[in-house]
Amino acid sequence: MASNAIFIHHSDSSGYKFGEEHPFDPLRLMLTIDLLKEVQALSEEQMEAPPAYSEDELLPLVHRTDYLAAVKQLSEQALLEDSSTLARQFGLHTEDTPYFPGMHKAAVTIVNGSVAAADAVMAGRTKHAYHLAGGLHHAFPDRASGFCVYNDAAVAIKHIRQTYGAKVLYIDTDVHHGDGVQWVFYDDPDVCTYSIHETGKFLFPGTGFVHEKGVDHGFGACYNVPLEPYTEDESWLESFNVTLRKVIAAFEPDVIISQHGCDAHAYDPLSHIHCSMRIYAEIPAIIHELAHKHTDGRWIALGGGGYDIFRVVPRAWSLVWLTMIDHPIAQAIAAGEAPLLPDSWLKRWASISPLELPSKWLDDRADIEPMPRRAEITDKNRVVQRIVIQDI
Repeated sequence: MASNAIFIHHSDSSGYKFGEEHPFDPLRLMLTIDLLKEVQALSEEQMEAPPAYSEDELLPLVHRTDYLAAVKQLSEQALLEDSSTLARQFGLHTEDTPYFPGMHKAAVTIVNGSVAAADAVMAGRTKHAYHLAGGLHHAFPDRASGFCVYNDAAVAIKHIRQTYGAKVLYIDTDVHHGDGVQWVFYDDPDVCTYSIHETGKFLFPGTGFVHEKGVDHGFGACYNVPLEPYTEDESWLESFNVTLRKVIAAFEPDVIISQHGCDAHAYDPLSHIHCSMRIYAEIPAIIHELAHKHTDGRWIALGGGGYDIFRVVPRAWSLVWLTMIDHPIAQAIAAGEAPLLPDSWLKRWASISPLELPSKWLDDRADIEPMPRRAEITDKNRVVQRIVIQDI
């Protein structure tokens, strides 16, 4: 299938693994790539490994040198008890983000992948690029946070600004606020950060409120759409459409970078938003449309969160790529059809999935129980919409 998209992947990304019981499992990458191959949407020839960029040039664009040195040291001394003080100093001591052997190498590989995706688009080799392993949006310049060691999205954006001088719109649809990326660019008028997430009143990282709008020259280039717990598809998509379309028209970016965490699904164990696969079909379709309308098609997509790794993540992440290449499955879903997942994929993974796998690309409405406070939740989300767009 001819397409104007590049799929970036390196096998070393699978080394980004905090432990057997940790919810951030790189098996998600394998499940998604296998699903795409089963529907003939991705071949080995279409996959590109990122080049080995210079760490000394890329990582300091965002991260402090003392933090980088600590990550390297902890990667090599991960089994030594006397490393705990250093780990605590840089946020690598928690159950969420513990240091592990090979951490630096795996995290650098992910940064390289996101920068390679950015270069492919900005250099004109392709209109769209997709890097599944990317989207580690919680990492800060001086510390790890929320399963994230290096902030690949922020590094890629800094690289775009430095190398190409382009205005960047960063769109974050992870259920958790994209705090790390926001704070890196909080004073930058040429990088607009947009995050739609469950309100920080109830969910990590406890930020992302509507009053967070940027500082100094960056004031007005930061938008947050915090949604009520148990928000469902209709209200989620209304909030996304109403606010994002206003933001992109006002900011006029040269390129879009989107983070596709898929943990706003009702099945996800780490959040309270109650959406179905419908939003994960419509999110890439909306961004695709807006990219061709506002940025001459320039669109870089990254992965992110998502912790129902069998039932949700492979479908949601696959739909981003299927939309990028205008695959018949994406076309069928857009036309209101309900295509089935391939039997071969279902049979291969059913034996290790802890729960029964879905048979279709989209969820049946009967599979997800409706919320009793739908009208109240929708009204609260509309208040947020009005606040977000009132000054645009």
